[in-house]
Amino acid sequence: MIIRKTTANDVLAAEKIYQDARRFMRENGNPTQWWDTYPNRDTVTKDIEDGVGYVCEDEGEILAVFMFGPGPDETYDVIYDGAWLNDEPYSVIHRIAVAENAHGRGVAGFCFSECFKRFPNLKIDTHEDNVPMQRALLRAGFERCGIIHIATGDERVAFQKCK
Repeated sequence: MIIRKTTANDVLAAEKIYQDARRFMRENGNPTQWWDTYPNRDTVTKDIEDGVGYVCEDEGEILAVFMFGPGPDETYDVIYDGAWLNDEPYSVIHRIAVAENAHGRGVAGFCFSECFKRFPNLKIDTHEDNVPMQRALLRAGFERCGIIHIATGDERVAFQKCK
């Protein structure tokens, strides 16, 4: 497996992964984390334009899509019911989704590991109902730090991993 920047040729595959991820979340007790059409083609395209879109690929097949970029991220400025592990510069991971046919293959963990190699202070958040993602984060060495609020005001569980 490799991690590489998302290209225009990847947009349709990324969009399909996000569609499948939304359905998977709804079917597994997490009906409200992502709206019916978010993330979408526009989200993927903007991540490409901003230089923060990534895919995980294995033998030409895209197994995951995500955003990985430098902080600060204003979403993480205020944390409740806990604290960040440090106040050092960090990078963020957002909107990670794994292809249906790649579930259970350690793809998310691989992505987290590769991002950590590139910047060893990471922050990420997920919905309280997204238990599979919380488990993946804990397996990858992230620590639950508290609660943050996204732009809509909705709560998310915040995690950090650092050296």
